[in-house]
Amino acid sequence: MTEVTGAPADVLHTLFQSDQGGHEQVVLCQDRATGLKAVIALHSTALGPALGGTRFYPYASEAEAIADALNLARGMSYKNAMAGLDHGGGKAVIIGDSSKIQGAEREALLLAYGRFVASLGGRYVTACDVGTYVADMDVVARECRWTTGRSPENGGAGDSSVLTAFGVYQGMRASAQHLWGDPSLRGRKVGIAGVGKVGHHLVEHLVAEGAEIVITDVREESVRRILDKHPDSVSSVADTEALIRVEGLDIYAPCALGGALNDDTVPALTASVVCGAANNQLAHPGVEKDLADRGILYAPDYVVNAGGVIQVADELHGFDFDRCKAKASKIYDTTLAIFDRARTDGIPPAAAADRIAEQRMAEARAS
Repeated sequence: MTEVTGAPADVLHTLFQSDQGGHEQVVLCQDRATGLKAVIALHSTALGPALGGTRFYPYASEAEAIADALNLARGMSYKNAMAGLDHGGGKAVIIGDSSKIQGAEREALLLAYGRFVASLGGRYVTACDVGTYVADMDVVARECRWTTGRSPENGGAGDSSVLTAFGVYQGMRASAQHLWGDPSLRGRKVGIAGVGKVGHHLVEHLVAEGAEIVITDVREESVRRILDKHPDSVSSVADTEALIRVEGLDIYAPCALGGALNDDTVPALTASVVCGAANNQLAHPGVEKDLADRGILYAPDYVVNAGGVIQVADELHGFDFDRCKAKASKIYDTTLAIFDRARTDGIPPAAAADRIAEQRMAEARAS
C-alpha cells in the first residue's frame, strides 16, 4: 500500500469519496517544540463555519487518527444540520495520552494547537471532546478566538454534558411516544452503559420520572456514586455484555464510546429501543437494518445527543441556558419527525435522519 504524507492510500481515498467522505479540507498539524501532532478535518461548511470538538487520544497510528477525524467530522455535519444550527461539521484529534500530558507540557501543546485552529481564520470552531475539558478550551482560547466550551469565568457556558443528557432524555420520550403511544418513561426499564459525564445526568432525569434503571461502567467509582444516591431505583450489572441481555429491558442507552451496536450485540439485545449519548453507535453500514429487522427502534445517536453542540454553538452568541434548553427540547419533535419519515419512506430511522440532514445541506449549497 502506497504511503502519502504518512496516511495510507485507503484513508486518502475515503477523504475524496463523496459517498463516504467528501471532506473540504484536512490539516495535518505538527509542532516539534511541544510534541503536538494533530489532525483537523472539515467535512462541510455549507451551513456555516464547521463546529466540532477536539479529541485527545493515544491512537495506535497517524492513519488511525486521520480516519477517526474524517469519520467524526462527517458525523458533525449531520448532527449540526439536524440540530438546526448554522454550522457545518468539523472535528480535530490530538494524538497522545491525555491523562499523561499535564501541567506546563499540556499548556504549551494546547497553545500550539490553538495557533493551528486560528490559522484557519474561522472556518473551524473547536470545543471539548473525549480527553479534553473546559479548562483546556480556556487555554486554546488564549491563541484562538474560534473556541467554545469554555468556563463561565472566561465567558463560556461550562460543562455541556447537562444539555447532552437532556437531549437524550427527549429522544427517549419521543421513542416511547412512537412505539408505545405515550412519552412517559414511568415504569420503563432503562439500561445505561456508561454513567460518566453524560450518563449520570441522564440517570437523574429518569429517576425523576420514575423509571427503573440498570447501569454499568468500567469505572467502579462511577457506578458506586449512583447506587449510593439512588439505592431504590437503580441497580447495576457487571458489564455491557450483561446489560444488553437484562430481561424485560425496554430501552438501551449506550453512553460510552462508539461501535456499541455490532454483529455481536444486536442479536443479543433484549431492549425494544436504543437511544443513547455515544457517538457513532453503528459499528458499520447495515447495522441499522439489522436493528429494524429485529423490530428494535433506533433513535439516531447524532440527533438525540445534540444538546451539547447546541450549547457550545449558543456560547458563540452569548450563552443563555434557558434559550439552549428550549432548543434542546426540540430534539423530541425532531426525533418523532425522523420516525415518521422512516415509516413513510420504508427505511430505517438512521437512513431517514441522513436524508433530512443531506437535504438541508444540499439546499444551503444551492442557495
